[in-house]
Amino acid sequence: MFGSIIARMVIDMNETQLKTVAQLRAFLDGTLDVRFQPIGDDAGRYDFIAAALKRLSYRRLGRPDKGVVLRYLERTTGYSRQQLTRLVRRVLDGETLTKRYRAPEVGFARKFTAADVILLAETDALHGTCSGPATKRLMQRAFEVFEDARYQRLSAISIAHLYNLRKEAGYAARRVHWTKTKGQAVPIGERRAPAPDGRPGFIRIDSVHQGDQDGVKGLYHINAVDCVTQFELVATCERLSEAYLMPVLAVLLDGFPFAILGFHADNGSEFINHTVAKLLEKLRVEEFTKSRPRHCNDNGLAETKNGAVVRKHLGYSHIPQRFAAQVNAFCQAFLNPYVNFHRPCFFAEVFIDEKGKTRKRYPFKNMMTPYEKLKSLPKARRFLKPGIPFKQLDAVATAMSDNEAARRLNQARTRLFQSITRSAKHAA
Repeated sequence: MFGSIIARMVIDMNETQLKTVAQLRAFLDGTLDVRFQPIGDDAGRYDFIAAALKRLSYRRLGRPDKGVVLRYLERTTGYSRQQLTRLVRRVLDGETLTKRYRAPEVGFARKFTAADVILLAETDALHGTCSGPATKRLMQRAFEVFEDARYQRLSAISIAHLYNLRKEAGYAARRVHWTKTKGQAVPIGERRAPAPDGRPGFIRIDSVHQGDQDGVKGLYHINAVDCVTQFELVATCERLSEAYLMPVLAVLLDGFPFAILGFHADNGSEFINHTVAKLLEKLRVEEFTKSRPRHCNDNGLAETKNGAVVRKHLGYSHIPQRFAAQVNAFCQAFLNPYVNFHRPCFFAEVFIDEKGKTRKRYPFKNMMTPYEKLKSLPKARRFLKPGIPFKQLDAVATAMSDNEAARRLNQARTRLFQSITRSAKHAA
């Protein structure tokens, strides 16, 4: 007997009158809004299920009719469809429905005691926390070879459970194990080399630190080089923090005469961060890539220019951070124009040798300045930014000779370092 609760009214129902599947279907269709509250424990509901299956001749029913019976039992007993399927199968196998489980009278016996946990902690402290297999072998040797009875139980421990014991409070109280901070993957930028496909605007960028002195950091140079033309811009900032780097980086990227299509850096956090990503998105940069592990050539062009340009002209000595504005002005007015309009570079020719390997050669005929390389590209005009024609860039390139540009660069560099030296001595 079951109670049907309708608007807080309890109605007793004699369900034994439901003897056919048609009656069950009519009953289910007419009680869609009725919620049944099963009465009794599991034993009573088991008896109800067995009686209903026998009364309705469940074994001889077709598949659709069996579904109706299961829906009826699900509605009246409160069991899930999966549980009812298992119970019905047991009845059809001739089994009397009874509970197959019972709560244990006593909890599970503990095989390894608190003393074993302390002994494990002491062993790890002695041997510097070896791996699980090595630790187990040490404890086996302690018991079997050196006859230390304390290790009798631990010598038979599984390696997996050994790690469980290391997590217990008693172990942590005796043994604190310090591990190195694990690196965290940053989902910014794509790990691959740039693929410019002959187009200028794919920038490789790197930072260059200008030495330490007495524990005090020097200023930082930002070196950006185009993959195809080797057009290079160097800028200087006091620190690599967002407040100092972002304004310099924005001006640096704006200084290229062509649109920036790709931005590639190594895995330094000064460039691989959300602030730089927002700046590149604002500039409509198509690609943001970063170097792959064990692929040092991914950012090799920028690394090469660090030595051939930045270190050659600015050296390795410490320059205090307070001179960042002066050094940056020198780079914008003298170093960058000289490097891009007056300093020739080698450009590679790529070919495939007889073994099918890709090779590069650097013929003398391909040596030219970055600006000349830009002009030599097919349909080079379409790569320039709006409002920057070749006529304007030609005026910069022909304003003085290469020798005169180099002379002005050297004189300006001498004045810069003299000023830094005098200011540093005065401050000291």
